[in-house]
Amino acid sequence: MNRIDRIIAAYDGVALHIAAGTAIAAGAVLLALLAHHLLMLVGRKAAARTPSSTDDLIVERLALPLRWIFCAIALTAVLPALRLNDDAADIWQRVFGLGVPALMGWLLIAILNALQDVMIARTDITVEDNLRARRKRTRAGILHRITVFLVLVITLCMMLISIPSVRSIGVTLIASAGLAALAVGAAAQPALKNLIAGIQMAFTEPIRIDDVVVLDNEWGRIEEIRLTYVVIRIWDDRRLVVPVSRFLEQPFQNWTRESAQLLGNIVLYLDPTADIARLRAHLATVMDRMPLWDRRFHNLQVTDMKADMIEVRALMTAKDGPTAFDLRCAVREALLAYIAAEMPEALLRRRIAPADGDWPVTPSASPSPATAPPASADRTA
Repeated sequence: MNRIDRIIAAYDGVALHIAAGTAIAAGAVLLALLAHHLLMLVGRKAAARTPSSTDDLIVERLALPLRWIFCAIALTAVLPALRLNDDAADIWQRVFGLGVPALMGWLLIAILNALQDVMIARTDITVEDNLRARRKRTRAGILHRITVFLVLVITLCMMLISIPSVRSIGVTLIASAGLAALAVGAAAQPALKNLIAGIQMAFTEPIRIDDVVVLDNEWGRIEEIRLTYVVIRIWDDRRLVVPVSRFLEQPFQNWTRESAQLLGNIVLYLDPTADIARLRAHLATVMDRMPLWDRRFHNLQVTDMKADMIEVRALMTAKDGPTAFDLRCAVREALLAYIAAEMPEALLRRRIAPADGDWPVTPSASPSPATAPPASADRTA
């Protein structure tokens, strides 16, 4: 009976110890959550008093990872009071070794995301002159993705190093690192190629966010630049996904490389007798009434001549590509309407000239029945 009492007492002691440890850990976590709540409350109030919204973005980004870091610090602080045995202490060390690098990496990524949000808030690309803003946003976006990738790789390595079995295997892996690097490099050559191209693009800047490009006869805007690919929004809302290396190895058209302003043109094919001076004067009248024209330049010239027609080209400037397209369509319609109503002689006509010696043409008289040869004569002949 005494033995049973001792066993019961031992179990009661263990249960009491577990209950006490659980209470201490729960109390520490509650205090950590309370401290985090008070800190975030003070941070949000301080951010609300400033006119800028960037500090509000930083506080919101850091709120969640800081909550878990506070809890981890609280549990670490009360660890001696828990009086864990060797097995429990070993499990805690494993969890701690995996959790601390993960939390630190999470915090660093949250800081990077907060800085990215601040950059986006400070660079408005919706304004008309947005070249500098697009340049900053593009470079910041590419560098942000590269940094996040490196943080994830380092965090994963730190977590694996904390595992003793993986740490012991690491010595063997280092010995064969050369062959492994060659194998991985050969297998991941396209991905590494695009990754290096993305890093190069961050500094050379052949394209930027919201650039207007023409690629494979497709007109669109750069919507997103990733580490290995670029998303282009086509004019009809399709998406063209292109590897990053494509923009460094093959030619493409960038309509907004230095400025969004463009020179548009329309071509008309008219009769050689068309009054070009009159049409040029009407073009000036049309351009003065066009709100899409940016008032920089317009002109009308005969650029080519064929045997039965002339090629007339009208040039006009606009603030950007979409506006230039709409302006060209509007001017083309206005000139065609004017030619049809006021200058019908300018419409293209086909002329057929007779051969030499056949002008003028006189109708020949048909033979009379009296002079016509008899049918019998034709048959006998």
